[in-house]
This record gives sequence, structure tokens and C-alpha cells, in this order.
Amino acid sequence: MNDRQLLTGLLKRCAKNCLLDQGKQVHGLVEMLGFGLDMVLNNDLIDMYAKCRRINLACCVFDKMPKRNVVTWTALMCGYLQDGDAKTSLSLFSKMGRSAVKPNEFTLSTNLKAAGIMGIAENGTQIHGFCAKSGFEWLPVVANSIIDMYSKCDRVSEATRMFNSMPVKNLISWNAMIAGYTLKRHGEEALNLFRKMQERGDIPDEYTYSSILKACSSLGAVREGTQVHASLITQGFPYLIQSTVSGALIDLYVKCRCIVEARRVFDQIEPKNVISWNSLILGYAQEDNLPEAMDFFQRLREKKHQVDGFVLSSLVGVFADFALVELGKQMHSYTIKLPFGIEISVSNSILDMYMKCGLTDEADALFREMPARNVVSWTVMITGYGKHGIGEKAVDLFNEMQVDGIKPDNVTYLAVLSACSHSGLIEEGEETFSSFCRNQQSKPQVEHYACMVDMLGRAGRLKEAKDLIERMPLKPNVGIWQTLLGACRIHGDVELGKEVGEILFRLDSNNPVNYVMMSNIYANAGYWKESEKIRYMAKRKGLKKEAGRSWIEIDKKVHFFYNGDETHPLTEKIHEVLKETEKTMKEEVGYVHNINFALHDVEEESKVESLRFHSEKLAIGLALASGGCEDGKRIIRIFKNLRVCGDCHTFIKGVSKLLKIVLVVRDANRFHRFENGLCSCGDYW
Repeated sequence: MNDRQLLTGLLKRCAKNCLLDQGKQVHGLVEMLGFGLDMVLNNDLIDMYAKCRRINLACCVFDKMPKRNVVTWTALMCGYLQDGDAKTSLSLFSKMGRSAVKPNEFTLSTNLKAAGIMGIAENGTQIHGFCAKSGFEWLPVVANSIIDMYSKCDRVSEATRMFNSMPVKNLISWNAMIAGYTLKRHGEEALNLFRKMQERGDIPDEYTYSSILKACSSLGAVREGTQVHASLITQGFPYLIQSTVSGALIDLYVKCRCIVEARRVFDQIEPKNVISWNSLILGYAQEDNLPEAMDFFQRLREKKHQVDGFVLSSLVGVFADFALVELGKQMHSYTIKLPFGIEISVSNSILDMYMKCGLTDEADALFREMPARNVVSWTVMITGYGKHGIGEKAVDLFNEMQVDGIKPDNVTYLAVLSACSHSGLIEEGEETFSSFCRNQQSKPQVEHYACMVDMLGRAGRLKEAKDLIERMPLKPNVGIWQTLLGACRIHGDVELGKEVGEILFRLDSNNPVNYVMMSNIYANAGYWKESEKIRYMAKRKGLKKEAGRSWIEIDKKVHFFYNGDETHPLTEKIHEVLKETEKTMKEEVGYVHNINFALHDVEEESKVESLRFHSEKLAIGLALASGGCEDGKRIIRIFKNLRVCGDCHTFIKGVSKLLKIVLVVRDANRFHRFENGLCSCGDYW
């Protein structure tokens, strides 16, 4: 073996094992022995530096080379792609096209991947065109990259066309197409292709199985997922040591609400990676089993696993959804101690948690302390202030972010328009919407028009709101008509409500929300026969409204209540407190039950009793019975999965005035701060 061959072998070994220091020493030998201009050795150096993630050193070698071949160019392109810089890879491909060097199948495959990562279909299509003209299209490595590129660029039909036209398909081809369908949530197509693959006798590998399990997850297809699980067992596939497959299987069972099966798989796999832990933690949280979720998180920490930012963000998201203030604060303290705790994604999750827990001051303090803020950071704050009815602050932040050089995206515009709507800032909302319409980079979607409809509806400008829906350049969806129907209910416009209701029944006849809203409109106007007719229609279709649920955190323990719930051990005491409070309120503040929000086919006394069983009242009753105000602040925080009904809203206003306390209620739409008999929503929610 001569010196040149020895040096080549050493560089390849350094590249394979990412031995940067040893690679630099071999580079020194290359120069010392006079091989500094040798093209093959320089190509090996570029490959070694690229695989060791030192792309700057690879560029230095590339720039000094007097001659370059296709291997030279391709090695550097691969280096940039591996370094996450797909744009520079495509730029190099363009420069190479202006030289005399022609691409090979690996050059084309690399840049098809780059186009897919960038999501730029035009670049990928141009490369595909070159492949078709030059005959490279039919080489498996190129054809598979074309499928992958089209899938990632949201051109699944072109990917399917390429797959179907391939004369020879290998396992990678099947995997690329199944993954493409899964990526774009075409789960049924992925399952059909998986069946065809098996019929042809092709044997799936870990990538096939992980993709098909993800497809089952997206469909909620637990039966098909269980069949895949059975196939893994019967074929003796080592899925319990394949983290991608076992992780996808746990995720499937979690998303299909089969937590027992998820736990069974989790207990069997070894070693357990942090993704599997995270899936199970979120699964228990999803089942409202927060003690088990926290126990698993504690065990994860004890295992000395490197808890990454994704896991922390996900767990903080659970605390935000359930408004677990104390646990959220503990997690914030925990993240500060970690090296990646200041990751912007983690900080954004904590911001969101504080806002959803009603702690705007804590959110603002963290926001101002963040060393870096992106568009998500600003949007979380704007959304939070909007939900709390602090529209002026939301608008100020929206203007401040643009001065700070951060461009708002569609979600930011949605947040500020919603904030203007909740706070009655019609002039500011119209100005923002006009500015958005003039934006050259993005245009309003249906959701943005729905905010404008809500804004006009709150102001009683119902005809203008309806005209806006009919004039907008987009097809109205169910949500925007429901927004207008909600405004009709508030302002008692039965005629327009009836018209909008008929539209909704045509568009979405199986949505119980539409029937409930129409029934309430008729009931509020005293049209009992029409109201009962709508309720009967819903009952005949078997439609049921989502059950109302409220919860409250007292002494770090979360108590859940459903409408009509009598399972809490303090139920008797809760009702005693509520009855006594109602009696005093009637005498001192003139509280009267709004029985429009009770069942219409029962006696008056029973209607009052049914209202007392509303979940938010039960939660408040527990707080009053157990002294659940925040220490020294006289604040009670209640959280609900649906909107607060009119009777409960009136009741809570009365409680705040009678007992001289503040009640903060987060419902499905916004925050309500009740103080001295008034609500921050201005009685419009």
C-alpha cells in the first residue's frame, strides 16, 4: 500500500467515526507529503470535514482546489445538507451547472432532498426535468428522492405518479411513498399501499413500520394499528429494541386513548428513550390522570435522561391547558436550572402557561427578560392579553413588535384582531384588518374575517357583519356563520338568526352546537315551541353537546366537576354553601335565576336545582366551602371547557359583589374577571 492509499484509508475512517482531531492530523500529513493538490485526497478531506460538521474547513479545501470533479461538488453539497443548510446546497448545484462538471445520480438525489427540505417545488421540478431528459429519472436512488421531494412539497399526486411509473421499486421506494402519504395525513392511502407492499412479498423494515403506525395515529385507526402490532409480534420483528417503532406504537395507543396498551408496550421496551417517556406522560395527562403524569415525569428525571426542550414544552403545555399554576411555576424553576431551559420554544411554552393560568404579570415579566423573542413569543402575549380583555395592551404589543423588526404572521394578525374584538376596539381592528388586506406577502383567511364579523356583531352591526361574509373573496365556513349566529343570540335578532341557522343546518347538520345555539335564540325570545322543535331535531339525530366540565386547584390538588356531578366527597356541603349564598344574594343584590339556561320540560323548582348543578358553580361552591381563595389575595380561579352560561355569569357577578372577592374564570372563549359585581367581558362573550 502506497502513501496515497494509506492517507485515503485514514481519511475515510476519520469521516466514518467523526474523528475531527485525527482527521486534521492526516490533513497535515497530506500537505507535508506533497499531496496538497491531489483531487482524490482533497475530495476525501471535504467529505471528512463535512461529516465532522466543520463545513467551514470543507469549504477551505474546496476553494483551494485547482480542479474539481463531480465527487468534489457533491461532497460539499452533502456537507451543507447534513449541516441543515439546504439553501446553500441548491446554490452550489446552480454554480456547478454553470461549470463543465456534469451531475451524477448522487448529486441529483442530494439536491432533490434539499428542495424537499426547503419545500420549494419549483426547484425540485426543475431538477426532475433534468433527470427525465438525462435518463437519471429511472435510477432508484433518484426516483426515490423525487417521490420524497414531491411529498414534502405538498405535491402528493406527483409523488404518486412517479411511484406508479417506476419500473423497479425497492424497499426505499415503498417507504418513501408510505412516508409521503403519512406526512400529508393521507392515512388511508398509506394503509392501502402498505397492504399492496405485503401482497407483493416485500418485507417491511423499521421505517415502514414507524410510518404506518404514524398513519394509524393520524386516522385514530386503533384496530389497524393493533393489527400492525400483532404482525410485529408474529414475525418476530425486534420492535421492542427499535426505538422509532416502539415509540410510534406507544404514540398510536396514546392518541387513540388506549393508555393501558401504551403502558404495556412502554414497560416492555428497553432501553426507554425520552420520546417514549414523553408520549406516556402526555397520555396520562390527556386522560386527566395528572398524578400519574407527574409521577412519570419525576421518574424520567431520576433516570438521568437528558430531558430535551420538546419534552419540557409539551409538559408545560399540559399545565397550561389544565391551568395548573403551582406545577407550572415549579416547571419554570426547573427549566431555569437546565442548560437548554432558556430555549426560545421552552420560554414560549411558559409564557403561554402563565397567560392561560391568568397570571399576566408573570408572563410579562418573563417576556421582558427573554434574551431573544421570535414571532411566536409576541403572538403568545398578544393572544393572552386579548383573552383577558386587555385589548389596548395587545395592540400596543402588536405595534411594538413591528418596531422591533419582527414581522407578524397570519396567527399574529388573528390574535390582534381577536383582541380588538374582545375589547370593543372597532377602529383599531378595522385599521389592522385593512393593513393586513394590503399586505403583499399574505392575505386574510376565513378566520380573520370571522374576527371582523365578531367585532361588528358585538357592536350590534349585524347587517354589516352579514354583508362582509357575503362579500369576502373566500368561501364561508361553519365557524364564521356560527360567529354571526352568536351575535344574533346576544342582540336577540331572531329573524337573522333563523336565516343563519338554516345555512348552518345545511352546511353542518350533525353539529350539536348549531342546534343548541338556535334553540337558545328561540328560548330567549320566548318562542318555546320553536325551541323545543330544534331540541327534538337534535335528539332524533342522536346529537349530544359536549359535557360541561370545570376544575379548580386547591392546595396543589385539582378538583374536576361535571354538570350534575354528585361524586365529590363534599357535595352536600357544596350545595349548602351554594343555597345559602343564593339566598343572601337574592336578599342583598337582587339575584334572580335565569331559567332560560335550564331544561324547559321540568318544573320551575327543578329548573333552579338544575342550574345549581352547573359545573362552574360546583367548583366555586368547593372554593367557598374549603376556603379556597389564594392566600391573602381573595381570588378564586375557575377553569371551564365550554363557555360560561348566562345564569352562571350573573351568579358569579353577584358572588364577587356580595363576598367582596375576585373570581377569575377561564372558559373556552376568554377570561372573565369578576369584581364588585362587574365582569371584564362587559357581559358579551
